[in-house]
Amino acid sequence: MSDELFEYETKEELTREEAAAKLREFADTIARHNEVSFVENNKTVRIDVPDRVRLKVEMERGVAGEKSELEVKLSWRE
Repeated sequence: MSDELFEYETKEELTREEAAAKLREFADTIARHNEVSFVENNKTVRIDVPDRVRLKVEMERGVAGEKSELEVKLSWRE
């Protein structure tokens, strides 16, 4: 992998079922291919995911009318 830092962020509004399908797609891709790919500016960047990772799950429940959040994060050292 390149020594160049690559950051990718996307935000979109989906149904709960569509969001779950995207999460399943990520999970299946990592399990089958040990990598994930992102395309930005006509350039494909592949990130290899090692056998051991750290999984972090954060949940925030807002009070009535406020934003709630569920964050799932995988991390590892290169």
